Amino acid sequence: MLDAKILVVDDNKSVLSALEILLQFDYKSVKTLFNPNQISSFPKLEEIDIILLDMNFSAGVNTGNEGLFWLKEIKKRSPNTSVIMMTAYGAVDLAVRALKEGASDFVLKPWNNERLMATVKSAYELRKSRKEIHQLKKKESHLKQVINEDKNNIIGNSRALTSVLNLVKKVAKTDVNVLITGENGTGKELIARELHRLSSRKNEVFINVDMGSIAENLFESELFGHTKGSFTDAKEDRAGKFEAAHQGTLFLDEIGNLSLQTQAKLLSAIQNKSIVRVGSNKSITVDIRLICATNCNLQQMVADGLFREDLLYRINTIHIEVPPLRERKGDVVVLSNFFLKRFANKYDKPGLRINNVAQEKLEVYPWPGNIRELQHTMERAVILSEGNVLKPNDFLLHPKTSQSFDEGPKTLDEMELHMITRALEAHDGNYSAAAEQLGVSRQTLYNKMKRLKVDGQ
Repeated sequence: MLDAKILVVDDNKSVLSALEILLQFDYKSVKTLFNPNQISSFPKLEEIDIILLDMNFSAGVNTGNEGLFWLKEIKKRSPNTSVIMMTAYGAVDLAVRALKEGASDFVLKPWNNERLMATVKSAYELRKSRKEIHQLKKKESHLKQVINEDKNNIIGNSRALTSVLNLVKKVAKTDVNVLITGENGTGKELIARELHRLSSRKNEVFINVDMGSIAENLFESELFGHTKGSFTDAKEDRAGKFEAAHQGTLFLDEIGNLSLQTQAKLLSAIQNKSIVRVGSNKSITVDIRLICATNCNLQQMVADGLFREDLLYRINTIHIEVPPLRERKGDVVVLSNFFLKRFANKYDKPGLRINNVAQEKLEVYPWPGNIRELQHTMERAVILSEGNVLKPNDFLLHPKTSQSFDEGPKTLDEMELHMITRALEAHDGNYSAAAEQLGVSRQTLYNKMKRLKVDGQ
């Protein structure tokens, strides 16, 4: 017995009885309706797999318009239900109209039992396929949401970052190729994701490919896919990253790491907007938004013969330079507190804060590793913290890269703040020792800290 629900709608009770008897041995549930007006209020109509629907209900009327009307009503409420129209001989043209309106099939009255059962079975298979497709689309939609889910937010309000984000907003709505450059750890992938989020492709997938991690002999297979048996480990057909990103965004990170040979293959795919799987001769058209990123100077690589000039032109319609953290004045504190909150929640250490002296230390540090270094520094500080206040010594920074006095503050207030911070840091927050080092009294140090709004606790 098949796990299917069937509804028969006919104004002839003999027809209802005959079909109920015929179908009940092969199908889990068979219900009948004598009055088609009850279709509108039929409970959970969307759960019905198959409806057998008569085309005429009024005596002496053979136009089939009533059946077509109720077919449309059923499709409004339950578009995936298979509807089989029942009509008399001579009304085949009406059945054809019904098929155009969305009916799955039709049967003629009087029917042949074997043919009717075969028609119902086919309608059931169609219904199953529609349900499976619906479920796959739901899963695909959920998968896209998971893949496209922001791993991080773009945090900061500095002038340098705001300028970049304004450019992103202008470019995102177009489909032009974008090249994102910047030092390691500046957040190039976040900018790429923001371009995708603001684009017309935002509901499609964002595919991220680290070009630096792909071995040259696997380049074509990874990006263009392969067919079964095309090489030793090719045990089945596999789509590449270009196909996976179809109608979405393809982000090629570290594109400066490609050899000249692989650059030529990539250029061909971008120019032709199509790929050929390894082991196949069939060209597959792909529709992608291409975004590339690198920390290399591609112009210099072109001059040195290490990067194809024609490929650079292809990927560089719009160039976005992501500023290093040291040029984003004011963003270090904002980012520090963002990471502090995240890791305090992660490691169950509520109430943590950074004192002003420590904030000054973080602000004057040049952050050669940019946001990634700041993130790791904050995580380490939170993990090792013993109190509710993070102080300068809680942050392990590389002294060789710390800002020198000559490169540092230029105004008198900035110089005083810098010197007080360094003194407090050197003496682990001991005011007396810091005051002695600075050659002032403890009270003078207090007064200066109050004026400069330095929190030493």
